[in-house]
Amino acid sequence: MKPQMTFSDWQRLLPTDAARLVRDKAEALPPAQHRAIFAMLHSEAQLEAAFTRKQASRISGRPLGGVPYVVKDVFDVEGVPTLAGSTFLNEMRPRPMEDGTLVANLREAGAVLTGKTHLHEFAYGITGENPHYGDVEHPGLPGRTSGGSSSGSAAAVAAGVVPLAFGTDTAGSIRVPAAFCGLFGFRMAPHHRWIADAFPLAPSFDTTGWFTANAGDMAVALHGLLGVKEWARPSRGAWLPFGNVDAELAAVQAGAAARLCGALEAAEPALAERLRAVFAEAPGAFAALRGPEAWAVHKGWAERFKDAYDPVVFARVIAGRDVTKEAQAAARKVQERLSAAFEAVWEKYDFLVLPATPCVAPTKAGCTQATRDRIFQVTTPVSVAGLPALTVPVMLPGGFSTGLQVVAPVASAPVFVEVLAGFNHSS
Repeated sequence: MKPQMTFSDWQRLLPTDAARLVRDKAEALPPAQHRAIFAMLHSEAQLEAAFTRKQASRISGRPLGGVPYVVKDVFDVEGVPTLAGSTFLNEMRPRPMEDGTLVANLREAGAVLTGKTHLHEFAYGITGENPHYGDVEHPGLPGRTSGGSSSGSAAAVAAGVVPLAFGTDTAGSIRVPAAFCGLFGFRMAPHHRWIADAFPLAPSFDTTGWFTANAGDMAVALHGLLGVKEWARPSRGAWLPFGNVDAELAAVQAGAAARLCGALEAAEPALAERLRAVFAEAPGAFAALRGPEAWAVHKGWAERFKDAYDPVVFARVIAGRDVTKEAQAAARKVQERLSAAFEAVWEKYDFLVLPATPCVAPTKAGCTQATRDRIFQVTTPVSVAGLPALTVPVMLPGGFSTGLQVVAPVASAPVFVEVLAGFNHSS
């Protein structure tokens, strides 16, 4: 795929040209993919007016001034129904009368909202499949998934329609699409104000996140949105491979990780063993904790709208109803052990590097429960621990990619910007 335009490239455009370019790039998509990606896209006239209004913030030097973006359709936009990938949520929720916190904050930062994007229904899936609006495909690999659930947002950046897109990550919904689509992705920690008024999947685990096509733009976004800056001292990190990762991916992930840090196995073998042991428990614990929370969100209408759900998503929602108190208590014990293991890492290291995906973007036929299980092996440890993570892409021949999760204790950790400064996206 050709290099995408950067924030600066967009900021140099006149409002008329920026508006036309967004529309031209969106309309260049195959019609089925346009429908699968966009829940709403502003007209050229609306975009030109929005870019014109943001000229002052761009000129005043705001990092995101004049940068166009899309937002996943779980975040409220004034006057636009929030459907969360479904066909009926607007019957359960009133049309938003004002922007949600994330969109309002982005408006204040000078960014330009261009539209809303579809997702795996109710964010309850990792593959970007949606029977109502269409499956979102990898823009460079037709027939293969973009990953989900923030599928439309990832595809909009990967296709070059916008340089910035926001989504959510509960079990990997930023990290997996970023790795599959060759993007940089940032997952924040739960309970931030930007996620508080979004339509939830599982509130204890939901996080906000975003995608960019290059490291420089991700660094600008981290600084502009969270105030993240590099620190004076060199950081110390460690790499830990784990999970059922395809052998060829494991090799390239290890090579990319070696440019960031040394192997935890070599420096701290006991800690590496401890982490792998508790990581193995994370998928089951995550399911036991997330399931009841998701059921609590849907129980007021799930049976009434049973036939309107994607049957696979409905089965996941209903499964949460049947998780026992004993299973939840056992899962919380795993969560405690997992958090303690990460704390042991932070006593010695500033960041931990982990695989982001065990495979490349699968075809429709490959979007199986077995694939989902393999993905969750590598994503759920971070989710259960409630930690932020930066995904950096690792490119492969033929337009394929995987990625690394760079995990740190807090979202404002300077190490994220440091890693981006040294990361060569082209290799």
